[in-house]
Amino acid sequence: MTMINPASNYGTVTIVGVGLIGASLGLALKKAGVVTKVLGVGRSKANLDQAQKMGAIDGVVDLVEAAKQSDVIVLCMPVAQMRAAFEALEPHLESRTMITDAGSTKGDVILAAKEVLGKKACQFVPAHPIAGGAQHGASSAKADLFQGKQTIVCPLQENSPEDIALMTGFWESVGSIVKKIGVVQHDAIYAAVSHLPHLLSYALMASVVNSEDADQKLDHVGAGFKDFTRIAASSPEMWRDICIGNRAAILQELDRYLLIVNHMRKLVAEGDGEGLEKLFNKASKARQDLDEA
Repeated sequence: MTMINPASNYGTVTIVGVGLIGASLGLALKKAGVVTKVLGVGRSKANLDQAQKMGAIDGVVDLVEAAKQSDVIVLCMPVAQMRAAFEALEPHLESRTMITDAGSTKGDVILAAKEVLGKKACQFVPAHPIAGGAQHGASSAKADLFQGKQTIVCPLQENSPEDIALMTGFWESVGSIVKKIGVVQHDAIYAAVSHLPHLLSYALMASVVNSEDADQKLDHVGAGFKDFTRIAASSPEMWRDICIGNRAAILQELDRYLLIVNHMRKLVAEGDGEGLEKLFNKASKARQDLDEA
């Protein structure tokens, strides 16, 4: 087992799920020169072959071998699969092997880790890189995907300060700006600014596709529609798991959104141009401020 020096080398890193995030992480770690080798675990041979051809991973292993060989294991699969991964890793997990993840929900993943890993849960430092794109799979990977992007780390009470620092350095080594926040706050924030927008994008796409004149409508889409629905091309499996995994916070945000939509419907129905403009002005200013920030 390699002793990890956070300033220079994270030893053997295994990435479980070598899609857009996983393969990009492999490329970024190798470009930064902070690993001895990168191994990949995955379901699709074609995707693993593609990742290896691109140089994102150096070899392919299973979860048992990953647990035995790795200094760091990064779980980059849909969040509903993480419990099964913890179950496969736990019996073979070396005491100095660190685990982190790239899941968009944290409460469900942390619960699974604590239930399955038990005392070894201290070796898991949960993370969420705020990077990605509508495309998925290793073929879409980019070495600079994390450059200048936030990665949220949600430390467990069981994590030692040294291990938190080690895994903070790990995510910083690929260009991430690391922020630490609590798990409940994380899931509430991302329900509003990430999970809800994806839900709405899927909904708009479904609404148009399911209409009787769908073909005509889709023949006339402009930049606005394409901007709004870009994220509806994202991995359906991943977003299904996020919606189920963070359902309480998502429902709260969805209910808040529906109140606004119902209010807007009322303004339109009543022909209340002044009311609409007032609401649009407030939203427009907030959006402009966001760009300036």
